[in-house]
Amino acid sequence: MKDKEKNPNQSGAQMGGSTANRQRRFTAPGILMAAIITVVNVGFLITLLRSQLLPAKYIIPGCVVLLLLLGLEIFLVSNHKHKGRFWTGFVLSLLMTAVLVMGGLYLNRGVEALNKITKGEQVDIVDVYVRQEDPAQSLEDTAGYTFGVFTCPDYEHVEETIQQINQELGQEIRLESYDKVTDMIDALMDDEVDAIITREGYLSLLSDMIGYETTVEQLRSVYQVEFRDKMVEKPKNDPQENETFTVYMSGIDTYGDVSARSRSDVNILATINPKSHQILLVSTPRDYFVPLSISGGIPDKLTHAGIYGVDVSKDTVGMIFDRDIDYFFRVNFSGFKDIIDSLGGITVYSDYEFTSGRYSYKQGENYLDGASALRFARERYSFSEGDRQRGRNQMAVIQGVINKALSPDILKNYNSLLSAVEGNFETSVPYSMIASLVRDQINRGGNWNIVTYSVNGTGGSEIPYSMSQYAYVMYPDESTVAVAKDLIQQVYDGKEITAP
Repeated sequence: MKDKEKNPNQSGAQMGGSTANRQRRFTAPGILMAAIITVVNVGFLITLLRSQLLPAKYIIPGCVVLLLLLGLEIFLVSNHKHKGRFWTGFVLSLLMTAVLVMGGLYLNRGVEALNKITKGEQVDIVDVYVRQEDPAQSLEDTAGYTFGVFTCPDYEHVEETIQQINQELGQEIRLESYDKVTDMIDALMDDEVDAIITREGYLSLLSDMIGYETTVEQLRSVYQVEFRDKMVEKPKNDPQENETFTVYMSGIDTYGDVSARSRSDVNILATINPKSHQILLVSTPRDYFVPLSISGGIPDKLTHAGIYGVDVSKDTVGMIFDRDIDYFFRVNFSGFKDIIDSLGGITVYSDYEFTSGRYSYKQGENYLDGASALRFARERYSFSEGDRQRGRNQMAVIQGVINKALSPDILKNYNSLLSAVEGNFETSVPYSMIASLVRDQINRGGNWNIVTYSVNGTGGSEIPYSMSQYAYVMYPDESTVAVAKDLIQQVYDGKEITAP
């Protein structure tokens, strides 16, 4: 019997059919779906890695899980003709895409917010003021006027403003210089000069001076120049990840730009040890009578240091405690209120029962919203220790904020918190340091030991460096300063600290 000859054309057709079958496993809709979910997964991974917020031990397992899910999704949606498998993959891919897109957006939003608040800058505003009854309504109307100026230690921006005025008026203006703010103000009020050129921060000094309490209300600005200076500073100690570092915390007495130079009513030094999970908060009264870092050894109220810039406040506090301070952060009063509201309120412990305005506080724990927490932190007249107790209350509020921020409740208020932080909060702590703290908390978890302490002093009357008349000051109690120094060193040494 004659064997049948194989037809080469038939064999080629079988091979071609096998290739076509393999090709048909990936249909056009399947390829499109696979491309979309691949882009979403890769995009999320890139965002996650760039954020630096995930501990190393979670990165590889997390990437493996995401890649396995990606492979499963691609397999399921690869051929839309297998309808059951395709639609299962489609629903799974839709859910995963939604989760990853939302997760990526939230993560990116947080990174952007942190990057914004870690770009430190200082805002200095210089105005041309006339008396309220003066007919001048603009700079052009002051042509021919004589201008008074206060030759302050940081005269640079005033000098630049004078140059701009000369250019805009097309002539060199007449100037009268004064060594004291009050002398310049007196000259304006006594018609010795027609207008004054001064930084806004210096006018805040007048409210503390007898006879000048309402002076600001008698002035009107007809010209303003805003200077924004980038603050590029490198810590002397250059702390690395998980090393102890110090932060000067400043609360400025303004409801405007958080970057504005202004008196610092809150002066707290935070020493943070990530390894031992300890935070020491040391409060220094605003009226502490100490030399400023720019005053050449002449004492001033600590609060006045903020008029010359947050760097001067930071360095002055460092001089008090013989410590190079690594970073600063500051918040204005409006931001303080918004941040607490965005957290959904905080629990604060009050040492005393008292009433301030329309708010009442009981001794013990109080659950406060932003407005009541702000009032709690600013009140001093209800206490025999005045500003010293206010400092303790401010640290109690900070402790309440930290505790709430470490709780799972922060996830519920994530977006509102980021909105409150932007524009109301600023720090020189680098993003890498913040990210390392987040990684450490995710990695290790656990509570932090937060200890507070206030340095003390006795009241007196002196002429501060920034003022021209006697004012209330507080002479430092060096024994309490020594206790604070010892506590700070204990945190650096990794010892467990307790409140004295």
